This record gives sequence, structure tokens and C-alpha cells, in this order.
Amino acid sequence: MARVLSKDNLSRALKQVRRNKGAPGIDGMTVDELPDYLRQHWPAIRQQLIRQTYRPQPVRRTMIPKPQGGLRPLGIPTVLDRFIQQAIAQVVQQDWEPCFHPRSYGFRPGRSAHQAVRYGQHCAREGRNWVVDLDLEAFFDRVNHDRLMARLKRHTPDRPLLRLINRYLKAGGQIDNCKAPTPEGVPQGGPLSPVLANVVLDELDWELHRRGLRFARYADDCQILVGSRRAGERVMVSLTRFIEDSLRLTVNTRKSAVDRPWKRRFLGFTLSRKGQRLKVASEAISKLKARIRILSRRTRGHSLVQVIADLKETLLGWKAYFDEAEVLSSLRDLDKWIRRRLRSYVWKQWGRRGYRELRKRGVSVRLAWNTAKSAHGPWRLSRSPALAQAQALPAHYFRCRGLPELAVR
Repeated sequence: MARVLSKDNLSRALKQVRRNKGAPGIDGMTVDELPDYLRQHWPAIRQQLIRQTYRPQPVRRTMIPKPQGGLRPLGIPTVLDRFIQQAIAQVVQQDWEPCFHPRSYGFRPGRSAHQAVRYGQHCAREGRNWVVDLDLEAFFDRVNHDRLMARLKRHTPDRPLLRLINRYLKAGGQIDNCKAPTPEGVPQGGPLSPVLANVVLDELDWELHRRGLRFARYADDCQILVGSRRAGERVMVSLTRFIEDSLRLTVNTRKSAVDRPWKRRFLGFTLSRKGQRLKVASEAISKLKARIRILSRRTRGHSLVQVIADLKETLLGWKAYFDEAEVLSSLRDLDKWIRRRLRSYVWKQWGRRGYRELRKRGVSVRLAWNTAKSAHGPWRLSRSPALAQAQALPAHYFRCRGLPELAVR
């Protein structure tokens, strides 16, 4: 607790909470209001933490959509509790970091999802062309508190700190002024949750190591690379038993599978069948397309400049993550699709001015007239010679207006 409450640790925690931003908890306090609140109330809160009388507030429960459909429960702690959790997480991380397995890549300093994906690719290229894809059902909601606390004692034996962590686990959740207990699980949304998840699954990592298996894990996403289907099925059966009996977690049999790496996705990527090159998974492209459809819907009524500015923010963030992809054909198709969406948007905005706008851009009288009088809709016309040819709305037109190209390296 002395390390948690040290000035340097608290200063780093405050900076991190302000950097992460996020929504208010049940008390309505925002991140921007936290520094002033701490200036007035921190001495009293610090004394409560030292005397072990501090009681965390329940998290605000909300549901967010999953990429593959359905809803995921998210627990949003108050800003004050996020600050204290961040201070705790930094100390627990320091204690456990030397002990974590090297093939655990999630929420650790100097490690990333790209490293996990690259290691899986390395194993596949070495001849391990079968993957055991493990999916833990509602992992964050089903973590056993007793096992977690017992495991935490190994490298963080401080009783006051453990008692405070346990209070955060038992703080409960609140939906519409109704408080619900949390007898199990680690609520997603707090800074402490990722570290505690690694503490729980570190036991799985070392069990895989003990069996001599090649694997990569990022939070609760884990893939094990093996040499044959038979070996994969054997590993799946034995690991399911270990996870359910020892870790007291549940393997989602509907989503877990033994298959070829190029038929499964891992952290948004998959592998090509030939050469095992990194490729963006089709699900990630579909999710991006859904977002682009919202930003470029033809009834928005915004200028093209504004639409491209909105798209740019989304596309640059997406590209920053998926720039590791080595197969670019799907990204080139995606760039063409985005430009087609924008041509449809521009054509809809031109309306009755379509003929004049085409002529201004050098389209012949006949072609401009036939396009303007066509019975086809904007999407069909977006790939017509008049709109897509060099004089009207070519790729260069959108490039000059700041539209990022995902396939360009």
C-alpha cells in the first residue's frame, strides 16, 4: 500500500486516467473534474485507504454491442475509483511482470497484439499448420474470486492491498439505481481488470509451457499451434478439462475449434493459405464497412470535406492497427469501395446540377447527358465512365482532399 500511495505512483496514475478519458461512473464526476476534487478531498481519502476503511462505489453497468453480434456487459467505475485502481494496477503489474509467461502479449509494457499475431505466423511457417482456437465463455464475468485472490498472494502478499482489491471485486454493479452483487467476475471497464485477467490466465500459460506447446495469448484470446488435426483434438479435450476443473472457467464449444490457421481469425488477422502471409480477417473488414456506411450515408447533408474528415479519423486509426497486413488485395478492393461510396455521395449532392458538374470536369456532352438523365441510382452510377473516369471523380480527386488509402504502404 505504501507503493500504491507514493507520490510518483499516484502522479503516473492520474496522468493515465486523464489520458484514457472515458465516461463518468454512478456519481456523474468527469475526468476533467477529478484533479480539483483530489485537491480538496485526497488527504481524507488517503487516510481511509491507510486505515482500510475505504469502500469503492459500485460500477455503472452498461451494455455495448459485440463485433460478432450480441451484447457485452461493461462496468464503468467512478473516476475516483479508476484513479485508485490505476495506482493499484501499476504496483501489481510491477510485481507480476517478471513472472508472466513470454507468450502472453496482452496489456503488458513493450508487448502488443502484433507480436502475438507474428508469433502465430512464425509457428505456422515452421510447419504447425493446425490451430487450437480457444474461446473462453464470458471470461471477465466468470473469474472465480477465491482462486484469483489466492493466486495474487504469490507475488503481492500485502494484506491491506489484497483486502482493497477484494473490495473492488465485490463492489457490485448498478443499473437504473438498482444495485446487483458481483459474487464472481472482473468487471470490464476498470484499469485493474486487465492486470487481474493476466494473473488468472498466467496459470494457463505455464500449463501450456509445461506441455511443450507453442501458443500466443492476448487477454482471453488464445491460439495454440500444433502439427496435426489429431494432436489439436487431443489438446482441445485435455485443455478444456484443465480450464473447467482447475481454473473454474468455461470453454465456449460453439466458438472454439481445431482448424487451419487460414480459416480462423486472431486479433483481427488471419493467414493466407499460400505462404502464411498476414491478412486482414473478413470480419474486421465488414465491421469497418458498417462504420463507413454510417459516416457516408447519402442523407447526412454534410459537405464532402466534412465527410472525408470524419472518414479520415476512422480510417487512420484502423490503418495504424492493420498496417501489419501483407496481403493487400482485399485492402485495394476496400479502397475502391470507399471511393465508390463517396462518388455516390457527391452525385446525390449534385442533384439537378449533375450535368453541369460533369461538364465542368471535362466529361463529353453526350456522356454527361446520358449520365444525368439515367434512371439508375447513385450507387449504380458511381462506377459509370462519367464519374469514375480521369476527368470527373477519379482516385486522385479524393486523394487530394485527404482521403487515406488503406493499401498504400
